Amino acid sequence: MNDILRDRLLRKLDTLPDDKAYQVLDYVEFLESKYAERQAGAPAFQRAAETLEDTLRAGRVPVNIIRGTMDAVGKAGRLLEKVAAAGKAAVEEASKKAAEKENATEKVEETPPGQ
Repeated sequence: MNDILRDRLLRKLDTLPDDKAYQVLDYVEFLESKYAERQAGAPAFQRAAETLEDTLRAGRVPVNIIRGTMDAVGKAGRLLEKVAAAGKAAVEEASKKAAEKENATEKVEETPPGQ
């Protein structure tokens, strides 16, 4: 899909109330099941959130309750992304320091005694 079409669709969706946007989602998922060359992939947390949302919709939970729940889930997802990024940065920093220490040890071992 080209960027102009994607932006146009998003702009149109932004004007719809949530209950109508869910109808659009249902139709898009129907089209995807029939015509998509490949299924759209999503990260694990995103899939879990979508499953929760689908379960709430199937249980005929009011749209405003779903919206509030999904807002909270979205905030939790963003927090988890930040925690994961911080953890990754810490591991990279520790690996970098370990490599520097190993290089320094190798240089000391390579120097002949008395020089």
